[in-house]
Amino acid sequence: MKAHSSIRLFKNPVLEALTHVHPSVPFLIWIPIVAYQLVLALRSDLGFTGTAAWFAFGVLFWTLTEYSMHRWVFHYQAETRFGKYLVFLFHGIHHDDPQDPTRLVMPPVVSLSLGALFYAMFVALMGVEFTRPFFSGFIGGYLVYDYIHFATHHFRPRTAWGKSVKEHHMKHHYLKKGGKWGVSTPLWDVLFGTFKGE
Repeated sequence: MKAHSSIRLFKNPVLEALTHVHPSVPFLIWIPIVAYQLVLALRSDLGFTGTAAWFAFGVLFWTLTEYSMHRWVFHYQAETRFGKYLVFLFHGIHHDDPQDPTRLVMPPVVSLSLGALFYAMFVALMGVEFTRPFFSGFIGGYLVYDYIHFATHHFRPRTAWGKSVKEHHMKHHYLKKGGKWGVSTPLWDVLFGTFKGE
């Protein structure tokens, strides 16, 4: 990666360091977890077909989660000073400096915390057996999102699909009132009427 002068978020050097992530980190952290969950799922009564179906459902649910978090959490219109600061920490920094290569994937302290929260929620709703393949698909979708997002900012796509994904996300950065919230897929933008943006 090219040298990049990042916007500083914290005076504390430890906290500041935690906001910078090499793009390989999500893969290194999550792939062993996904693989372990899938092995356990394949050994369960679900078998290959059931595991594959729940995995696919998890990927689809991730795309809806990605859209929802990007639209209503990361772009939340906070009114208090503290609220605006939180929104800036979570996502505003990316819009102020979209080419920072160390802030294009989620920091592990955030992704692991959210991952644990989602896993617990899924277990409470559907039990461990279904959660294992579902969560694997969910995290698989998250990893695809992270790397598509990184690629849209740092690589020149060669395929028609790659060009359309990059164009979709780049336009999101310049819309005044929002839109084009999906990064890994425009599916939910189409369904919710935010594909064109404003």
